[in-house]
Amino acid sequence: MSKNPNQKLKLLYLYQILLQRTDENHKLTTDELRAALERCGITAERKSIYSDIEALQNFGLDVICQRGTGGYYVASREFELPELKLLVDAIQCSRFITEKKSNELIGKIEHLTSDHEAHTLQRQVYVSERVKTLNEQIYYNIDALHAAISNDVQITFRYFNWVLNFSASPRIQKQYRRDGARYRVSPWALTWDNENYYLIAFDHDAGEIRHYRVDKMDSLVQTDLPREGKQLFDDRFDAAAYSRKVFGMFSGEEKTVKLKCLNRFIGVMLDRFGSSLRPFPADNEHFYLDVDVVVSPQFFSWVFSLEGDVRIVNPPEVCEAFEKQIHKFID
Repeated sequence: MSKNPNQKLKLLYLYQILLQRTDENHKLTTDELRAALERCGITAERKSIYSDIEALQNFGLDVICQRGTGGYYVASREFELPELKLLVDAIQCSRFITEKKSNELIGKIEHLTSDHEAHTLQRQVYVSERVKTLNEQIYYNIDALHAAISNDVQITFRYFNWVLNFSASPRIQKQYRRDGARYRVSPWALTWDNENYYLIAFDHDAGEIRHYRVDKMDSLVQTDLPREGKQLFDDRFDAAAYSRKVFGMFSGEEKTVKLKCLNRFIGVMLDRFGSSLRPFPADNEHFYLDVDVVVSPQFFSWVFSLEGDVRIVNPPEVCEAFEKQIHKFID
């Protein structure tokens, strides 16, 4: 009688069983391990289980035997359960990942822990209730953009907005900008702002830095042309600092703006502009702050939302533009 070919895979099956079915609160005895192997078509003596467990421990698997019950379990893994929950939360909250892709990623994360702990991850999955992008292509766009940056080449793509079409039954559809003509830019960085992914790139036609929402990019292609705009993206360029200046990633003219803020708003300023702020006192209740921002209606809306506790005091042209913006709401 020929030997069962699965016997050669005994150690691998044992490794898989321990990872999938055991954790600190769920253990398997030697007999239970033998029975699990038997269901895989593999016979095992008690002594061979002991030596196989020792081999897995020498390999680096943190298998513990609890004295008394003789139960074995995997005590630690590459990712601990709180870390996996953090990853699941990040995926759930990410608008740029579609609902379908979110569920696929969470399913893969569940395989990084035991079946029992994977159940606790599944209990906190509420992806269908979150606001998600409609563009399934974004997941692959991000990978293609990283590749283009690494390969130091330009890209082309089509750029669109979502619009309502009432010609038949109302439906949401893509409307391509520039009548569908392709954009050609040099990609330099990716940033995540206000729950969306943005590409920061050098626009050849405009000769300046511009940004594009990755979930609104379509038919993205790498070219053989080398990237341009290197002088604007030297070693001093900080993508995170750039994102702090640009409110809602809307373009405008960059200016240094002086703000007068109530003292209790220092936390709001830290959240928005980072820890390198240099506030200086205005009076006992207020401080001044000079910040570099891209002046846009979105910046004015942010200031307006702080209900007068943060005011623009300089430069005069920004103050005037802010007043005009306010009058648009009341005229």
